[in-house]
Amino acid sequence: MVRIPAGLLRMGSDDHYPEEGPVVEREVAAFDIDEHPVTNAEYARFVAETGYVTVAERPLDPADFPGADPATLVPGGLVFTPTAGPVDLGDWRQWWRWQPGAHWRAPQGPSSDVDEILDHPVVQIAFTDAVAYAEWAGKRLPTEAEWEWAARGGLVGARYAWGDELRPSGILMANTWQGEFPYRSTGALGWSGTSPIGAFPANGYGLSDMIGNVWEWTADAWTPRHGMTPTVQPGDRVTLLDSAARGPARRVTKGGSHLCAPEYCLRYRPAARSSQTEDSATTHLGFRCAL
Repeated sequence: MVRIPAGLLRMGSDDHYPEEGPVVEREVAAFDIDEHPVTNAEYARFVAETGYVTVAERPLDPADFPGADPATLVPGGLVFTPTAGPVDLGDWRQWWRWQPGAHWRAPQGPSSDVDEILDHPVVQIAFTDAVAYAEWAGKRLPTEAEWEWAARGGLVGARYAWGDELRPSGILMANTWQGEFPYRSTGALGWSGTSPIGAFPANGYGLSDMIGNVWEWTADAWTPRHGMTPTVQPGDRVTLLDSAARGPARRVTKGGSHLCAPEYCLRYRPAARSSQTEDSATTHLGFRCAL
C-alpha cells in the first residue's frame, strides 16, 4: 500500500458532466491505499482461503423478478460486446449483453478464464464482493474524497491525474478506448480490454491505474451532486451487514475504464464519477482497498 498525505481537496469539476459539480472543498486525513487495483491472482487467493461466492455466481431468487421466466433466472454478469459498426450512442444496450455464467473467473462467460491474465484487475465484482475482500484483508473501501485525492497524485485542479494535457509528449497515460466506440478498438498499448497492472505510468503518488483500465468501487452512496449529505462519512468502514440491510443501493465508482472514449464517456479524470447499483457485475468494474 502507499501512504497518502493529508490535505485539502478541491473535489469535482464544474467544466464537465453535471454530477461532478459543484466543486467543494474536503479535508482528507492521511490514509493508505493499494498501489494498484486488486488483481485476479489476489482475488483468487481470497476465494481459495474463504470459499466466498460472488454475486454473479449466486442463484437468482424468482421473488425478486416477478413475471420473469424462471428458466431465464440464471447467474451471470454484463459483458461488453463490440457492435458491427456505428450505432446510436444513446442506447448502451447495443454493446452490453447479459451473459449467463459470466463471473470473475470467467469474465466473458463460460468459455473464458483468467489463467493468462492473473496480473490484470479482477472484474465482474459487485459492491458486496469488494467489501468482503476488504474485510478479509483487514482493509476497507476508500471514500470518494479519498479516492479522488489519491488519484490526483498531488496535483491541484489539473484536468487529468497527470496534468492538463491528454497525452503529454505524445505518451498514452491510461488504458482508455482507442479507436471508434463501440465498434472498433485499436487497443491501448496493444491491450484491447483490461491491461496488466502497471502497464501505464503511475501518478505522482506512485499509484497505478487510478485512471482507466477498470472503474473502481468507493464506499460512498451515490448523490447526483456534490454537497448533498452522504450516507457514508470519510473513514467509515462499510460492512456486509450494512449493505444487506439497505438492499441494492447505488454507490459511487471512480476512474473510468478501458471502455471510456471521448465521444461517449469522457470520464477518465479524477473528478469524474459514475453510479452503479451494489449488485452490478460487469467486465469493466473492479476495486482497490484503503486503510
